[in-house]
Amino acid sequence: MLDYSSKNLPLHDDDTAQAMPPKPADLLSQILLGLRLDGVEYGRCVLQRPWSVAFPARQEARFHFVARGSCWLWTAGHEWMRLDTGDAVLLPRGSFHILASEPDLPCVDIASLARKSVADNIYLVGAEPQAPSDPTLQQPDDVATSDVVFCGSMRFNLDALHPLLAMMPNVMRANELARRDPSVPALLEAMEREVAMERIGACGILARMADVLAASIIRAWVECACSDSSGWIAAVQCPRIGKVIAAIHSEPERGWTVPTLAELMGASRSSFAESFTRTVGESPAKYVAKVRMFQARGWIEREGMRVAVAASRLGYDSEASFSRAFKRVIGHSPGALRQRRGQEKSTP
Repeated sequence: MLDYSSKNLPLHDDDTAQAMPPKPADLLSQILLGLRLDGVEYGRCVLQRPWSVAFPARQEARFHFVARGSCWLWTAGHEWMRLDTGDAVLLPRGSFHILASEPDLPCVDIASLARKSVADNIYLVGAEPQAPSDPTLQQPDDVATSDVVFCGSMRFNLDALHPLLAMMPNVMRANELARRDPSVPALLEAMEREVAMERIGACGILARMADVLAASIIRAWVECACSDSSGWIAAVQCPRIGKVIAAIHSEPERGWTVPTLAELMGASRSSFAESFTRTVGESPAKYVAKVRMFQARGWIEREGMRVAVAASRLGYDSEASFSRAFKRVIGHSPGALRQRRGQEKSTP
């Protein structure tokens, strides 16, 4: 879980030791407290030069850490980006991309490479060069011509259409954000050491480090974005509107109306609606509907909740009216989503 909250320690006078009252919690922090990043699978890829691997688009975020050697990253709409040993990137929307030893090589799908299971959801991908049985002998040449990249797939607990996730860039590079968070270079160095030592259980430890590093990258990006904030982040930072947004996200099941939200903000209905729409970019009713349907999709997709139960929990009188509202926001019916989930679970 990403924890962006700050701890307000009491200040003590030499004689009286009286505690100062805590500052109000940052509203953006309240929302981000619930942001989690769960690892789906990880792979330690050993790739012999020349190589080029394509990663198809996925719902999960993608993470890459260059453990040895160097490579190039290509994403749609961007030029090739060079990654050196110790570099890490996060692709929060899991968009299609290519990693290669050099640009413009013919590529193969990552799924076509040989893989060996090391532990639950952790794999060795490609072929590790064999070291000589006699340690005094020279290492084979293919050791020097292989690159090692640690790759991971991670799932946000946020809906793909959540404003925070939608605002993230397609590629988030760790070393570009390191100046915002001193923990980032420390984690990169720790991952490099873990790879270099090649101790027992290294893949599992790297997987846990990858989770923490991805979380740190997101935190550094949020802090960077907030320094020049606009749109949704600016709305969350606004003390009055942020209070409303935080309430909507914390209780999406509640039957929020414009009057109740205006009362929460301490403004008239017309003043609240105008201010909310101007700052957030959409009306309060539309924003509430989106958050509620994001919650419903999570219930159905991740928890397997029945459509009728989700409709009832959100206060809809009928499954049909809920399904219409769901389709308006998500683009397809909740029944189709549940059916697809069932098919995915039955696929070996």
